[in-house]
Amino acid sequence: MNGRERIRAILNGRPADRVGFWLGNPADATTDVYCEQLGIADAGAVAATENSHDALLLASKSGPRDLRLHLAMGSDFMWCSPDVHGSCWNHPEGKPMFDVLGGRLRESLSQAGVFADCVDVREVERFEWPNSDYLDFAATLERIEGAAAHGMAIFGGMWMPFFHVVMNFFGMESYFLKMYTDPLVVEAVTEKVLEFYLEANRRCLDLMAGKLDAGFFGNDFGSQLDLLISPAAFKRFVLPHFQRIIDQLKSYELKVVLHSCGAIAKVIPFLIDAGVDALHPLQAKAVGMDAETLAREFKGKVVFIGGVDTQDLLPFGTPEQIASEVRRLKDVFGEGFVVSPSHEAILPNVSLENAIAMRDAALET
Repeated sequence: MNGRERIRAILNGRPADRVGFWLGNPADATTDVYCEQLGIADAGAVAATENSHDALLLASKSGPRDLRLHLAMGSDFMWCSPDVHGSCWNHPEGKPMFDVLGGRLRESLSQAGVFADCVDVREVERFEWPNSDYLDFAATLERIEGAAAHGMAIFGGMWMPFFHVVMNFFGMESYFLKMYTDPLVVEAVTEKVLEFYLEANRRCLDLMAGKLDAGFFGNDFGSQLDLLISPAAFKRFVLPHFQRIIDQLKSYELKVVLHSCGAIAKVIPFLIDAGVDALHPLQAKAVGMDAETLAREFKGKVVFIGGVDTQDLLPFGTPEQIASEVRRLKDVFGEGFVVSPSHEAILPNVSLENAIAMRDAALET
């Protein structure tokens, strides 16, 4: 089986020759180290811009170099999302996709956004929301063609981290408080963000859905210990919009892969009911996200992608310890599993030797 055949089989619940493997989306500094040690020349790396989202750790996504690294490391799929290309968004005046801070520089996640003090939905209507006419998907299409030529599966579509974008429009604390003090304002801002993302994704998928194996989008709504918001708030302010995104992806006959770090076990049943086919990245040290718990509760209902601990094991463990843990995870999760780091943006403290140990154990049959 090649990567595409393998990942398609796993996502469809069919037998594969082995579990899948994805290196993840290493931070730029990690990619530099790995490529140097593997002898991969710098083939036009493109630095990320402020259009990229915080959760991506400003990891650049150069087509040639990124592809060569994944091929060298045995990844079964590539992630090709327009959101992580600086060239995707081209405002004629250089404005960001979402000017959440009104032109100010970011200092913290709790920093007050432009709607921090908003109590009137008419203010939301007056805001200059992004125009999807300024999107350019050429770089993403080029990356897709490169990966497809090597028989890799491709995950894509817009990343659509609306939960983070809405949060940034208020500031983290203000966002969570306004769910109770000004819920109509929160809903109005969320609706505007979703309107843009759904239209942007429609344009994106009209061009590339036939080349994709899954729609991959992400929103981090868990902490190390629990959800960032209550299950009730999640069901009101987040889940209905997940459903809209999932329904759109399904309308293009795509499998749906959802990314969220943190302890999200409480709402996994909601996500499965909404149509999520695979969960990523399974933050191994977060409460309730250990392999045994996830397999006991959800094995056979959703595909698992991730789970190899990036907090302690990958940076500080030995290659032997990493290989042993990967084999254990394969035994626990079974066939519906793609080995990958528990946070995709692995940092330079994860040595190439340890990444190879993870890879080699994943590829064992």
